[in-house]
Amino acid sequence: MVLGQLSRVSLLGNPALCLTTMSMSSIPSPSYGSGNPHPLSKLKTELVWEGKYDEYGNKRTVDIAGLSMPLQRIETVDEPRQRAAAAGNLEMFEKQLAGQKRDDFRNRLIWGDNKLVMASLLKEFKGCVDLIYIDPPFDVGADFTMDVPIGDDNETVGKDQSTLEMVAYRDMWGKGTDSYLHMMYERLSLMRELLSDKGSIYVHIDYRVASFMRLIMDDVFGRDFFLNQIAWCYKERERVLTTYNPKHDVILFYAKSGSKERVFNWKAATEEFSDVTRKKFKYVDEKGHHYQIRGKNTQGSPLRAADGLTPKDESEHPGLTYRDYLETREGVAPRDWWTIGIINKSADERLGYSTQKPKALIERIIGVSSNQGDLVADFFCGSGTTGAVAEGLGRRWIMSDLGRFAVHTSRKRIIEQQRKLYEAGNPYGAFDVYNLGRYERQWWQKDRLKGANEEHRRVVLEFFRAEVLTSAPSPLIHGRKEGAFCHVDGIDGLFTRKEARSVAEAIAAAGGKECYCLSWEFEMDLRLSVEALKQEYGVTLKLIQIPREIMEKNRTTPPPFFEMALLKAEPVLHKTKEGTSVDIKLTQFLPSLAEVPSKELEALQERAVKSGFDFIDFWAVDFDWKPGKPFSHHWQDYRTRKNRTLKLVSDAGFAYPKKGKYTACVKVVDVFGCDSSITIDVTI
Repeated sequence: MVLGQLSRVSLLGNPALCLTTMSMSSIPSPSYGSGNPHPLSKLKTELVWEGKYDEYGNKRTVDIAGLSMPLQRIETVDEPRQRAAAAGNLEMFEKQLAGQKRDDFRNRLIWGDNKLVMASLLKEFKGCVDLIYIDPPFDVGADFTMDVPIGDDNETVGKDQSTLEMVAYRDMWGKGTDSYLHMMYERLSLMRELLSDKGSIYVHIDYRVASFMRLIMDDVFGRDFFLNQIAWCYKERERVLTTYNPKHDVILFYAKSGSKERVFNWKAATEEFSDVTRKKFKYVDEKGHHYQIRGKNTQGSPLRAADGLTPKDESEHPGLTYRDYLETREGVAPRDWWTIGIINKSADERLGYSTQKPKALIERIIGVSSNQGDLVADFFCGSGTTGAVAEGLGRRWIMSDLGRFAVHTSRKRIIEQQRKLYEAGNPYGAFDVYNLGRYERQWWQKDRLKGANEEHRRVVLEFFRAEVLTSAPSPLIHGRKEGAFCHVDGIDGLFTRKEARSVAEAIAAAGGKECYCLSWEFEMDLRLSVEALKQEYGVTLKLIQIPREIMEKNRTTPPPFFEMALLKAEPVLHKTKEGTSVDIKLTQFLPSLAEVPSKELEALQERAVKSGFDFIDFWAVDFDWKPGKPFSHHWQDYRTRKNRTLKLVSDAGFAYPKKGKYTACVKVVDVFGCDSSITIDVTI
């Protein structure tokens, strides 16, 4: 007997619950039963999307080995310790710190695609993470332009997505819901590998993808390990009058396994009694404690002495037996709907992120599902709330984000948390900033460029008004402009340290002294490497960002090309009887303005030339920098939403151990999150 072909059918033309249908021939059906079950009787409910299975019907797995790559540490941050070291007070600091620092674990803030980040972390952290909270993007039509403050006043300026974020977001939603679901499926699979057996995960989403995400979580973690679907309820001013107003998000809570060691500190999720309930405890005893009179101990526990009635109670409340104290109640038991307000626009914690979540929300999650010393992770960290809360609650943490601005905001936030904890005499942890890999995607106008780097380079050089070299001394040299060579990075769009070294070697071999390096995106802190290469090869590499305007169809006039930033600084020597100490003075800064919306560009260019310092959000100094070593934060200053002032001269008074020549490194981060660094020779 011949059966028809089995095929999966997607309901409603979208990723959805799959059914199996069978086209039957005219041949009579076989006799199905317990000994010969029908194929449909063995199917499981499953969410299927394009990309989940390969052409042979095999479920695609995440290529962990192929994605794993070394993490590069680019900064070390222990703000109180490094500040003490700069002032020559390290010995005193170490004595004061005795017993205050938690352990030798260094928390991690990582810039890069979280799929690559997690695959790279598995070697060291597989089965080690105790809690994961993520708040992934879930709005296909989201506008990522945001306002960032500028200068000393209340002025703001618009910020676009970086090219890297724009590429990733297009990729995330390129095939609609299918590509979004596959993106999340791969990342959740990696998160499960990172979780410890006692670990748990909270995934924060809204109505747009809640139904899909629940099924993906069932697929990855197993339906048996679903614990709760939590509704976070909030109020907003916006009102919709054509449907019911959406006033809650969904948080899916899953366990890694059925381990009895899974943490659930339920008291951290209890809520205070409402005013209606509190009014019932209307009596106050001689110690100021509130109570009500009850007929019997409904708790079923022995009455305490304090619970007994006084003669006055008995005369006023005949027949009643004991005092029921409000202070002995635990509060409202944990429930799966949370009434936690959104961040007030004037609140100190507000950082300008439209998707920023309140600290109170994250405090509840971390407080309930982890203990002190546990490792907490957030791979869509945004403004860094998870790390800041984890640090304050005595947890270790790992955070990552694809956005350069998010990493900068998180770094600044954790430094502020370190300061507060240290000044209050509380334990705090050090952290390192890491960089990871390129986002490899040939994406720019594939139909026009046919994916060819040669055509891409020709178009870029044409807009840059440079000569295209058809016979260059090196395949890394693509053009010439005003006596300098030109190198155009590939369409994949991230110019790395490794590439910079190769270009410097090629330029030096060709007898050149200067090269324009044009790229869509530059590896974080690349300026440090460029300065080192200048010392090593005698070649100046100018880092020029390719403007997105060249992607516009039918464009003929060149858009402005900006160097990463122009930064100048000089040492300031203080001579005293005790010796010579050093500070650094910023003398010039011209931001690149690469992520400014086009409509604001012209006005801001003029502003940047006149008052470039207004565009500095953060700057730091490593007074004893060495090539190839991470940047150490001996001193830093930064603007906050509440305090817009910024020092232009450090006040570290750094004391070198002996006379000689040293190299200081200055790192500046502008209001858009773009960094620039230079080195300064210091002679003592």
